[in-house]
Amino acid sequence: MLRSLSPSSFAGSEAALAPGRIVRAGLCVGCGACAAQEGVDARMVLDRFGRFKPEASRDWLAEPSEDLARACPFSPVARNEDELAAMRFPNAARSDARIGRFEAAYVGYADEGGFRENGSSGGMTSWVAAELLRRGLVDAVAHVTPTAHPQKGDVLFGYSISRTAAEVSAGAKSRYYPVELSRTIAAIRSTPGRYAVTGVPCFIKALQLLSAEDELLRERIAFYLGLFCGHMKSAALAESFAWQLGVAPDEIDAFDFRTKDARRPANWYRARIGCKDGGERAQDWWHLVDGDWGAGFFQYPACNFCDDVVAETADVSFGDAWLEPYASDGRGTNVVVVRSPPIQALLREAAAEGRVRLEEVDADFVHATQAAGFRQRREGLAWRLSRRRFGVRPNKRVAAQAPPLRARRKLVYRQRELISFWSHRMFWLAKRLRAPWLYTAWARLALGVYQACAHSRGRLGRLLDQIEAAAKGRGAKRP
Repeated sequence: MLRSLSPSSFAGSEAALAPGRIVRAGLCVGCGACAAQEGVDARMVLDRFGRFKPEASRDWLAEPSEDLARACPFSPVARNEDELAAMRFPNAARSDARIGRFEAAYVGYADEGGFRENGSSGGMTSWVAAELLRRGLVDAVAHVTPTAHPQKGDVLFGYSISRTAAEVSAGAKSRYYPVELSRTIAAIRSTPGRYAVTGVPCFIKALQLLSAEDELLRERIAFYLGLFCGHMKSAALAESFAWQLGVAPDEIDAFDFRTKDARRPANWYRARIGCKDGGERAQDWWHLVDGDWGAGFFQYPACNFCDDVVAETADVSFGDAWLEPYASDGRGTNVVVVRSPPIQALLREAAAEGRVRLEEVDADFVHATQAAGFRQRREGLAWRLSRRRFGVRPNKRVAAQAPPLRARRKLVYRQRELISFWSHRMFWLAKRLRAPWLYTAWARLALGVYQACAHSRGRLGRLLDQIEAAAKGRGAKRP
């Protein structure tokens, strides 16, 4: 289903795009690549739904720009992931249509320094970042860290630049929260050195696109550390969790989306909120009305038009091993896809020394650990692209064609779109009216419909099963 497209193949596509058009088309993921371009007077701010967007003069937002068209990760004319990976990894040992070019793939964890214990998963992301610092291969690591004692109006998380292993460890764990790169890119430009940068697939792609046009960034960003991604969340997810746990958003002092407990399966997510009064609240995700990740609550609209699950343009990328026996191991286990020969050599040496525990796996294994994400971003994306869309139409490696899907499957994809769209608006309305119950009542109903469609839960789920079975029976009887 994947196809490789080059910018020159887009007959009739615009060579220049205005930032405002990307935003209005729902294709802005808030990465900050547009605001980070040299000579641009713009900044990234959270909109009313808690999503980062560029803010600048009306003229800048409306002015078509060739630089933006080449740098925005959702631009119709920017290089795609296949082309960027071919530029960076021309001699990769292997290639797979699902996970891209790579040297090797592993399942395992870090076995030293508390990296596994302090991370959401197997600790491999922080371990590699710290090891690059230890070996002098980089001078600093740009990664997402929590805001210390946030005040009213502060974001809970943002990019920081760390120069020691201890600072890297302090930024461990998954952050399901909006961040942006423009200030980090400015810091890299202003301070000489070699940097490693962590990020989700679209952020790594944005950095690769910027670096292709900017020699200084190309020289200074030495390694890209990618994170497997299901989709981006707005700031409303953290606020909603806090609401449901009886904590006012302004009273949040610390937020942990995935507390770790070796006695519980790794995929039993549990959120913990530290309060300014010294108290603490915690709850399992499945007890929260928007805790079903697959339902798409507070998803960025642009995520509906992404086809990269495993950060195919990163030197190395990391995800969770959502297969047994790993998913039940509460200590956490990573899947690691290596594309850079220097990082491959680093991991092999560390494995031989017993500092990391890695078992080599194939592309099928990696795909299986992220099977739901691949369905959403390949099969589901093909279906979404086949439907009429106004504004800027993204050109993806997935062909815009309606795959042969069951009506039930289309219903699942449609429910995710509706939940993604309306969750932002219902939560905003509930905040304006100071009526949390309005959002939670709607979310509970929306979740029930989604889980009936996707998992056959409840009376509606059983009814849909019966309708589907009857339809199959009628089809089987036709000559």
